[in-house]
Amino acid sequence: MSALKIKKGSSSHSAYDLRDPNVQTVERHTLAVIVANEAGVLARVIGLFSGRGYNIESLTVAEVDHEGHRSRITVVTTGTPSVIEQIKAQLGRIVPVHEVHDLTTEGPAVERELALFKVSGKGERRVEALRLADIFRANVVDSTLESFVFEVTGTSEKIDAFADLMRPLGLDEMARTGIAALSRGKSGL
Repeated sequence: MSALKIKKGSSSHSAYDLRDPNVQTVERHTLAVIVANEAGVLARVIGLFSGRGYNIESLTVAEVDHEGHRSRITVVTTGTPSVIEQIKAQLGRIVPVHEVHDLTTEGPAVERELALFKVSGKGERRVEALRLADIFRANVVDSTLESFVFEVTGTSEKIDAFADLMRPLGLDEMARTGIAALSRGKSGL
């Protein structure tokens, strides 16, 4: 987890404030929110973030319980510990929200993201793209004489690294799903 030190009430970011007791760490947290699967719920959750100026780095939503009509929203956000606590408390007060879990603090979790990359090229660039795709265990899901579509699954860092390597080889387009995450071990939501 990456962290950045900031002084309360200050917009300056300085590593020299490390001994100041008013310094809080900006942390990245992955939240799993179980909600009623009904119209307007996602808008209300997103409205909470935008209305208070909280940033969303990643957002995924899907129905996880068809019979119980429940969906899971996975939100990756950043903030100081007090801001993260505010976000969790405010999410918990939204009526169609059933559960809010902070996967970052509740124990080990597994995070993955899926991305599709369209890479165009001929000759040596095409061969190099295939070689790198093999190293990253990317699947070729579409191929023409002039382009490939690769599917890559892994951490966000892996997706970023693959994109960085494909850019000079002819990366035309990229689509990312956002992070899906589950806690490790027997316990679950």
